[in-house]
Amino acid sequence: MSLLKARSRIAAARAITVLTGAGISADSGVPTFRGTEGLWRSYRAEDLATPEAFERDPRLVWEWYNWRRELIATKQPNPAHLALAELERSRPDTFWLITQNVDGLHRAAGSRRLSEIHGNIWKVRCTGCAVITDNHEVPLPLLPMCLQCGELLRPHIVWFGESLREEDLRHCDEALRDCDLLLVIGTSGVVYPAAGFASIAKEAGALVIEINLETTPQSDLVDLSLQGRAKDLVPLLL
Repeated sequence: MSLLKARSRIAAARAITVLTGAGISADSGVPTFRGTEGLWRSYRAEDLATPEAFERDPRLVWEWYNWRRELIATKQPNPAHLALAELERSRPDTFWLITQNVDGLHRAAGSRRLSEIHGNIWKVRCTGCAVITDNHEVPLPLLPMCLQCGELLRPHIVWFGESLREEDLRHCDEALRDCDLLLVIGTSGVVYPAAGFASIAKEAGALVIEINLETTPQSDLVDLSLQGRAKDLVPLLL
């Protein structure tokens, strides 16, 4: 399938769902925070983003999240984020965005119909009363407390070993089964459950288009695989 044909299929689609991963935010300069790129004081993300790490040393975990917040606060949505927000505005009732990213750049670009399945670094959740609130303080106090009940706040992030929220999974499943076109942008296709989303949409009859810097385990499954940067290809495609 050619790029021109893909553009016409997108324009004619009844319902569009989009899945984004770290690749779209990398074009805004956001590091992946996993592997050597995400090392902080010799700690790996996998050592800090766990309920056990937070229970053991909440101050250390919050120090790391403050460092991440300070870094992400300097970044802006790129043309791919903006193009997706514009696509949503053009079809407000037949669009849904699923993102694995926690940086909040889709919201900053104007996206509103979305599931942030791994959480949002600009939200905090009380370990006592479970209330979720927006918080853009940079830096936060190292042990932030809930204004309602006084208990310790934690980042509103799905940590390693935790399950995705049922509400988010339900929204994703509905959007994947209802769409007739799925765009998969900047995700490696190896982290579940998101790695299985293209298969769900495909089995439901959707056309699946992938955009990534390189081929992925999903590339043989999709109808069109485009190699390149999201910030270049997404506006071109839309």
